[in-house]
Parts: sequence; C-alpha cells; structure tokens
Amino acid sequence: MTESLVGHSVSTGLKQDLKQEELFPIREVSRMTGINPVTLRAWERRYGLIQPTRTESGHRLYSQADIEEVRSILGWIERGVAVSKVGKILAKTQAARIQPAAPEIDNSLGEQGEWQEQVRQAAGAFDERRLEQIYGQVFSSYPLTVVFQDILMPIWRELLLNQDRFGQMSEWLFLDTFLRARTLQRQQLSSGLTDRKVVLAGVPGECRELELWVAGLMLSNDDFNIQVLAVGQPLEELTLVCGKVRPVVVVLFTNHPPTLDLPRRLKRLSLALDCPLVLAGEGADLAQESLEGTPVACIGSEGRSMQRRLRQFIEGHLDT
Repeated sequence: MTESLVGHSVSTGLKQDLKQEELFPIREVSRMTGINPVTLRAWERRYGLIQPTRTESGHRLYSQADIEEVRSILGWIERGVAVSKVGKILAKTQAARIQPAAPEIDNSLGEQGEWQEQVRQAAGAFDERRLEQIYGQVFSSYPLTVVFQDILMPIWRELLLNQDRFGQMSEWLFLDTFLRARTLQRQQLSSGLTDRKVVLAGVPGECRELELWVAGLMLSNDDFNIQVLAVGQPLEELTLVCGKVRPVVVVLFTNHPPTLDLPRRLKRLSLALDCPLVLAGEGADLAQESLEGTPVACIGSEGRSMQRRLRQFIEGHLDT
C-alpha cells in the first residue's frame, strides 16, 4: 500500500482529516490511473472536474474518492463523451444516486480500498486461489451491492480503462473471466420459485457481459425471476422473445450516455411489447429527463434503489 502523505506543511484542520483518510500526491495518482499530471491539472483548472486538497505550499493531495472520480471521468471519455460535458454527466449521476435511507453497513472508504488493493494484487499475480479467498471474505463481510459496486467492479473498470498499458489487458481478462463465472453461478442460485419473470437485456454496444450479469444480481428478488439475455440481443427481436417468455416487465440496461434518438426508439419498442419497459444503468440516470412523458420508466444504476424501484414499478403495474 502507498504510504500516506502527511507533510509538516499541511494545515492543522487538514491533519485531522488525514487521520481518517489516506491522501496521494499527483505523481502517484498519475501512476495509479494512467492519466498524466498535466491532464489532471487541466481537468481541475479548465473544467472543474476534480478538486484535490491543497497543502499550505500548494501541493495537490488526492483522496481515494478523487481517484475514483478520475477513473469515472476517464470511463466517460472512453465512451465517447467530450471532456467538456463530463462534469454535467457526473453531476447528474451523483444526484441520482443520493439515497435518503441509512446505509446498510458502517464501513469507511479506507476499508473498502484495502479490499480493492487485495483484489488488484491477486489479479496482478494471476492467483486464482487467492482471488477466490478474497471473494469469499468480502461476501462474508458486505452485502452483495457493496461487494460489486464498491469493491470488485471499480478494479475491473480500472484494468479495462488501462488495458493499453503492458500487462493490464491480461489482468483484466483474468479478473473478468473469474467474475463472470462466479456471477453466473450466483445468478443461477438467485432464481426464485415464482412464475413472474423479468427479462433483462443490454442495449447493444452499451454494456459488457459482466456489467449486465451484475445488474441482474442487483435486481434479483424473491418476488420475480431475472432472465438475463445474451449481450448483443437485437432490440427489434425482443417482441419475439417476450412473446415466448411472457415477462411482467422488460429491463434494458445501458452504461452509455443517451443518444438523441433514444426516446423515440424506446417509445416505439414499448408500444410493440405486451409488457412495460424499464431503463436501468448509468445511462438511465442521464436519460430520465428526456424520457419524461413517455411510457418508459427509469430505475437508475445504484444497486439498492434499482431493485426497490423495480419492485415498486412491478407492484404498481400489477395493481392497475
């Protein structure tokens, strides 16, 4: 683990904060994220995307949350979003994820960061036995939503975004293969006894297989069965699938910003289906405003709220 930087020039108030949180200098953040210091400074000065802590001498110190923000920015840029528009997207997604309910667990970001580091090291060593041990330990300590949202998937995305660096693609493939196998197993075990089915499909080209399966786990509930369709499922053939499966609702999953024609496409699809249509994922957070007034509901991307909103939507639809 990188040693915490608590310099003598840091102000008294900042020193108290550092007792609870590890901070990193810009060169270390650059090493961890693959983004050079010049770009990090530009994102801060020109676009206001990151606001690191400053020492009295002016040196930047980044928290773990800042580092995750950097990776999130990079993720949106990789999806084709201009850096000048990323700030608005981040603001929308963060606002959509704010939940009034108390968190299910009482853990610090530092503890989750330590688990992330262990996952990172196991993937870097291609040590499946060690990764299996960590996987079991985190599931014995945290709810499923926390395990995937806050521990496993951030490392998966980090390796994916840095795959142009030597060795990162191999590490990502190793971790992706491991997680897909375990996620599929959990998905099969989570199937309930009810006849009510929910069809989950990814918008073509807007999510990867693991992201779709994790979404399926997040949505799993004893009140209905989640049937996850293969990545690449043509949207125009969902009417055929649903005519055979007869789900109570179809959930489309996307992690990409909405295209201009998305409301029109989804409205047309919803009219062709014999059941309601719901949009989930980070793209749903961004598309909610543009889909107002259409039959399509948005349930967001945060695990606990996503499941709750889907259940409420289904219950409301069945009551009508």
